[in-house]
Amino acid sequence: MSIFDMFSGFGGQMSSDMAIDLGTANTLVAIKGEGIVINEPSVVAIEKSTHRVLAVGHEAKNMINHTPDAFSAEHPLRDGVIADYDVTEAMLSAFISKASARKYPWQAKPRIVICIPCGATSVEKRAVFEAAIQAGARQAYLIEEPMAAAMGADLPVTEPTGSMVVDIGGGTTEVAVISLGGIVTSSSLRLAGNRMDEAIAVHLRDLLGIKIGERTAEVIKIKIGSILPFEDGRERDMIISGQDVVTEQPKEVTIQSEDVRAALQAPIDEMVVHIKETFKKTNPDLASDIIQNGILLTGGGGLLSGLDRYLTDKLEIPVWVSETALTNVVTGCLKVLETPTALKQTLMRSK
Repeated sequence: MSIFDMFSGFGGQMSSDMAIDLGTANTLVAIKGEGIVINEPSVVAIEKSTHRVLAVGHEAKNMINHTPDAFSAEHPLRDGVIADYDVTEAMLSAFISKASARKYPWQAKPRIVICIPCGATSVEKRAVFEAAIQAGARQAYLIEEPMAAAMGADLPVTEPTGSMVVDIGGGTTEVAVISLGGIVTSSSLRLAGNRMDEAIAVHLRDLLGIKIGERTAEVIKIKIGSILPFEDGRERDMIISGQDVVTEQPKEVTIQSEDVRAALQAPIDEMVVHIKETFKKTNPDLASDIIQNGILLTGGGGLLSGLDRYLTDKLEIPVWVSETALTNVVTGCLKVLETPTALKQTLMRSK
């Protein structure tokens, strides 16, 4: 029996099969027949001496930089892959239980489709697979993020036409050209939303002499971040609090959207180079399709104001932002669960 037949067979009638977008910044969980049930930060708060998990998700994120020395709030994934196996397993286990707790001892564990970066090594893939099994999956299947994102955005992935996806997450920017149900060429850049946040924090430190944390930098990016002037012609400003670089005393300043734009220029331009290099590896026929159809921009980082217009100008190819940018990957994983026989070639099972 093939893995796809096993999906169709549904041996565990009472199990809740799941799709998981295991992201550096956020983890989303969707259940077959129910849709997305969890969308929380990929953060775990632990007690250092015992490694006991105290909290995951939103509750753990609120503890970042606010915990006593005996505790720590950690991101168990870095650049889209597992950095701390045990903490990742604990986080996955907590999310799986929260999404659908097993009510009876005889209830089957869930089958899980989980995404991985297209640049992940065999060791990194194995780590994700093992973590999912140890966290409570009966079977775990891996799918590359750009493929899942394309499926979630309803691109014609199974047709003989070229589709290009740029998926900007928290830890990685995934670029892929897809045709006939497979990835033709792809690349993974370990620069994405988190690096944007770091760039904002460093720029404001140098420009205004203020130290801010990662949560504040992320809020700045979301509220007044852009890579081009806003379409309404009005710039934004924002009052932020932090620590004076010299005196280490509390400091409050007003920042301008132009300052944030300057901070984001370097990381965005690095992404542009990366996308161009991937496009160069595409054969002429698929390249023609992409020029005709445009490039799908997805992931949380894709929502940065003006990024679609900026990429359109720099790449000289139409770029459009998916309306469901934040949920495309988990939706694509869910489609694999719901229609496995039609999507056989998109799945990879870790050996």
